[in-house]
Amino acid sequence: MKASQNKLKILLSKVPEVTIFFWIIKILCTTVGETFSDFLNGNVGLGLTLTTIIMGIALIVVLYFQFRATKYVPGIYWLTVILISVFGTLVTDNMTDGFKVPLEFSSIVFFVLLGLTFLFWYLSEKTLSIHSIRTRKREVFYWLTILFTFALGTAVGDLYAEKVGLGYLNTAITVAIIIACMFLAWKYAKLNAILAFWVAYILTRPLGASLGDYLSQPKKYGGLELGATVTSIIFLIPILAIIIFLAVTKFDTIAKSQTIATDQTNASKKNVLVQTITVLCILLAVGIGGYVWSSNNIAPQADSSQATLTGQLTDFIKIENDMLNNVNSNDFASAKTGADDLERAWDTSASKLQKIDNTTWTQIDGTIDAVLTAVRSKSPDANKCKSALNNSLSILNGANK
Repeated sequence: MKASQNKLKILLSKVPEVTIFFWIIKILCTTVGETFSDFLNGNVGLGLTLTTIIMGIALIVVLYFQFRATKYVPGIYWLTVILISVFGTLVTDNMTDGFKVPLEFSSIVFFVLLGLTFLFWYLSEKTLSIHSIRTRKREVFYWLTILFTFALGTAVGDLYAEKVGLGYLNTAITVAIIIACMFLAWKYAKLNAILAFWVAYILTRPLGASLGDYLSQPKKYGGLELGATVTSIIFLIPILAIIIFLAVTKFDTIAKSQTIATDQTNASKKNVLVQTITVLCILLAVGIGGYVWSSNNIAPQADSSQATLTGQLTDFIKIENDMLNNVNSNDFASAKTGADDLERAWDTSASKLQKIDNTTWTQIDGTIDAVLTAVRSKSPDANKCKSALNNSLSILNGANK
């Protein structure tokens, strides 16, 4: 009797059961994380720093209630997921836009942080199962893991979709295929369930983010041009509907009497370790190989004979001149639209222009950031906008001669 009790533990989990609704709402939340951060940053005009601060405070408040809860509460849990999705996106965006950290480096940093979190979680608790989230320590590990999955997914998704030019839809399709392979491996090849779950969970982030960008971004950049506002609303409505459904039906609540075996044989542990190493190697090979292939075949390539930026900056000069005309006419709505075009065009061409002249590119990049900040301000100051645009145009024209 005692031996049997040692194998089983009564659960009062603070996370939902993994059902079809779990995966639907998870993907919807990741999409909202991408579009809602863009909405607050660009459409509302809060700016990247203020948006990050506000979302960080909101996340802390909701996490407080999540930790205070003694059981899984759908509304609190999924609101936490939405906010951590938005905040995770903003962390990566701050590194990329605020501190000029390359997406390649961000991806590596968050990959290592996520790996270390998994390692310390397992060493401390001997399990990575989300069905075991019934102590404060495990819940801390859980939410830290979720944060890093969102930050990593944002970096990887942006890296492939934008920087190497794979495109939003193609990136989403590629990630969906990998997730499907994980499902088939779990269903028919006896892939460890916990391993399959976390791989799929991580990959739903770039899947959802790419879908969000595909729907919201302008058509000339490979999107459907629905806009961040409309896209956010489209996904928030079904999220709310599903949360209400789950709260009423308790369809995804883990029963108190549910039990799981906690003992693992050495053979079982060895098998999981082999599977983990194998899956990790495959994903790294696919990821690195895909990056190299996309960079060589899709991303804009610098002409080896082109030693300067002369003639390479004409499109950016035109966009900024149009923005300056809009500001002079007090048409800040059009100026903000131009800012979106400027940012997207600059990011798309970054890889090519950096290869030609990294020093000048860095200088121009700083002036463009100043333009974007001034124009996207909640209450744009015409003089500040003109000053930022004139300064940027001076450097662009000088480098383009």
